[in-house]
Amino acid sequence: MTAPTVDVHAHLLLPEVESLVDGLPGLAEARALDARRNGPASLAVNGPMVRERMPRMTDAAVRLAAMDAQGVDVQLVSPSPSHYHYWADAETAEKLCRRANEATAAHCATAPDRLRGLGLVPLQHPEQATRALDHALECGLLGVEISSHAPGRELSDPAYEPFWARAAQTGALVFLHPFGCTLDERLDRWYLSNSVGQPTENAVALSHLIFSGVLDRHPDLRLIAAHGGGYLPTHIGRADHAWRARPDAAAGCAHLPSSYLRRLHFDSLVHDPHVLRELVRVAGADRVLLGSDFPFDMGADDPVAALRAAGLPRDAFDAIRGGNAAALLDLTLA
Repeated sequence: MTAPTVDVHAHLLLPEVESLVDGLPGLAEARALDARRNGPASLAVNGPMVRERMPRMTDAAVRLAAMDAQGVDVQLVSPSPSHYHYWADAETAEKLCRRANEATAAHCATAPDRLRGLGLVPLQHPEQATRALDHALECGLLGVEISSHAPGRELSDPAYEPFWARAAQTGALVFLHPFGCTLDERLDRWYLSNSVGQPTENAVALSHLIFSGVLDRHPDLRLIAAHGGGYLPTHIGRADHAWRARPDAAAGCAHLPSSYLRRLHFDSLVHDPHVLRELVRVAGADRVLLGSDFPFDMGADDPVAALRAAGLPRDAFDAIRGGNAAALLDLTLA
């Protein structure tokens, strides 16, 4: 049996979510922060880019045709990170996540053999996160998508312990996908907000999970890091050195930081075959999954070709192309 080709990094736009927050206090401030972080030149490109790709993110038939053109059999669909809205109050956040979960499930239900989905949880209200995760699972989704932090909270915050425990207990997938970088205006030119900001946020968030002991306390957690985990996998040697050399670095986690990479999953979207080979070396071929960031311009239009360019052994190529994801998503092999 041949495993299907599975893309675990594909996005959905949800007008239902945006209509809920439209005009609410806090939205204008959040948009202003996003504008400062990206800068005017990037914003001028972003608008037309998203509009041109809108049908692929809202119309399931258009999505499926694009998948056929890419040679992708199954997508794991997650809401666009622009829908996080971590500024929202508790009542709005609960409504937002429920609406996002239900709309994502409805989109995937149009082609249940080819689309699987992830929902949202309100990281800014940790007391709601477990309930939102349960709702996503009740909707038939496989888990949830989260950012690298919430305002005033890192993923190592003890307030998230019930969420991590529930995700591990249920086997839910947690897709770590940053939105925005706290380096703010330092990255407001040349689209550094994305090209530097995203891999930075991935590295910081994963480091918090490793060094705080979250992964020690929840060894069954099934977490997928977008963008190949950012800078961390290729610079994990520095983390290992700190863990060996300094008692403050080693205080929170039981094992060498690099060992935790083999407990996580990573998508293949690193834009460089040499970096992809290094990711496979440090994390293991069984921990890397095909990812495209469909259909954004920072994604891979042909993710299978990008994977093939790494020149991996055939068994590793097949595992990353779909075998690993088929097992993780519990897909029936054809």
